[in-house]
Amino acid sequence: MEIFETTCKLRNADVDMHRRFKTASLLTLLQETAIAHTEAIGMGRERTLDRGLLWIITLQRLSIHRMPVYDETITVQCWPGKTMHVLFPRYYRMTSETGELLLEGSALWALIDEQSHQLIFPDDYGIRIPGLVTGQETPLPRAPKAVPLTHQTEFTVPYTYVDLNRHMNNVRYLDLAENTIPHEAHDHPLKSLEIEYSSEAKLGQTIRVQWGKLGGVYFVDGEDERRLFRVRLEYDEKELLTP
Repeated sequence: MEIFETTCKLRNADVDMHRRFKTASLLTLLQETAIAHTEAIGMGRERTLDRGLLWIITLQRLSIHRMPVYDETITVQCWPGKTMHVLFPRYYRMTSETGELLLEGSALWALIDEQSHQLIFPDDYGIRIPGLVTGQETPLPRAPKAVPLTHQTEFTVPYTYVDLNRHMNNVRYLDLAENTIPHEAHDHPLKSLEIEYSSEAKLGQTIRVQWGKLGGVYFVDGEDERRLFRVRLEYDEKELLTP
């Protein structure tokens, strides 16, 4: 087992008004890299999707040292940790062309049955992904630590937010969180993010969204009769971004 690696160049559609990598686009790239790795080791769609098994993410965390910018070429590395019962740890690193460490993080993946949407035991389906220890692993994600919630709004899941798993795509929760908090927050560099996915949101479902701020930390909580997601975003209030 080796570290899986891919390189890409950031285009106009990848960046925001500050020419920084969009956070949702960043998460999409990390997830696509992890999926490409499962395909490379023979655990692709023939072993999962075509058998009615869907990959999901339960928890994710990233530490961002510097967000890459428009026209920059970046390299993403990902590798699996040791499978934990029904959870598949994943580790990520992103570097610049000069080898500068841009970000590092981890996520916990799992497989669910397409019909029941219940977690499955991977051994029952012969799904095995050997773990790799590199010495560069960051701590695995935990439930994000909340701050007092002081604001509330509602959001209804639109058609374009629903993916092939027939629920709101996980990166869209980040879009929802970033669009909910004041836009002035994004004038500062994002230092870290943590996301917990508790339950799925379906097309047309209305979500109660609450958020609060403590220093440079914004916490966004989404629920209906159940908790759906929690997002914690930490910004560097001492530094301003310039377009």
